[in-house]
Amino acid sequence: MLSALSLPLAFAAFVACALVIGVAGTRLTHIVDDLADRTGLGEAIAGAVLLGMATSLSGLVLSVSAALADRPTLAMSNALGGIAVQTLFLTIADLTHRRANLEHAAASIGNLMQGGLLLCLLTLVLVGRFAPEWTLWQVHPVTPLIVISYLFGLRLAERTRDRPMWRPAQTRETTPDVPDEQARNRSATRLWLSFLGLAVVLGASGWLLEGVASVIAEDTGLGQSVVGVLMTAVVTSLPELVTSIAAVRRGALTLAVAGIIGGNAFDTLFVAASDAAYRGGSIYHAMPDGVALWVAISLLMTAILMVGMIHRERLGPGRIGFESLAIAGCYLAGAAMLVMAPG
Repeated sequence: MLSALSLPLAFAAFVACALVIGVAGTRLTHIVDDLADRTGLGEAIAGAVLLGMATSLSGLVLSVSAALADRPTLAMSNALGGIAVQTLFLTIADLTHRRANLEHAAASIGNLMQGGLLLCLLTLVLVGRFAPEWTLWQVHPVTPLIVISYLFGLRLAERTRDRPMWRPAQTRETTPDVPDEQARNRSATRLWLSFLGLAVVLGASGWLLEGVASVIAEDTGLGQSVVGVLMTAVVTSLPELVTSIAAVRRGALTLAVAGIIGGNAFDTLFVAASDAAYRGGSIYHAMPDGVALWVAISLLMTAILMVGMIHRERLGPGRIGFESLAIAGCYLAGAAMLVMAPG
């Protein structure tokens, strides 16, 4: 049905989905922040698990739908491009926190653990691409490894939060994760129902976007890699942008960083889910070089972010950290290489 859309209608539907995703994502921040206090999970874990998963639903549905429709390039470019653009969004969130560098103020062992987990998961994606093209029931062996590693990493992060072996130094700019007493008095049932309702809206938006993106890729001649990395990945990542900025404004700085890093770790599961949905064999081996490039760029951006969180520069150029400038430079360079690549 969506394939019959004209190009102007496809762009209109694309913008409409972007608005829905942006509005739903903004509301999610408040709900997850309250759930973090109400359940005692803390901002780092709630941001990584609840906010990261919910804000990633539209992208997950889009990638799986694309894989089922035999469009592996769109599925992979959306998933991997989303990780890069969400990391870039931390630079924008950093700009909104003028008191100090965001990575300095939101120092958290949980965020560092999530960053390390993300590096491992992205590396497994590259391993899948260069490993032999073996499959069992059309699923590559790396796919269950990604899922197991993700779940094991979450368990480690939770244990580290409960029994940390070291803590970041506290400074005047550090914003601790202190529970809000008003949030503790809110109805847990109402919070969970609101959370699930918004998650459903985000998932439905992702399904609509997959059909719209296919029309745009075919009618404009841009190709699935460019549309996936620079268009659908940006739109399906909008919740991470609006939730990070909203979290910074609420003073939930740890949640702002955790939502991005945790969302990125969850986004690697897009690849695993897409491989299971793809019936043409290993989706890792259907990944073109232009998409594989974004795995490497995402690895570099994440490593830079972790260096920034460990170094904890208070104020850098333009009152943001050096890592924010380096991350923005990596993304722009990657976008230029993708657009200029032949084919």
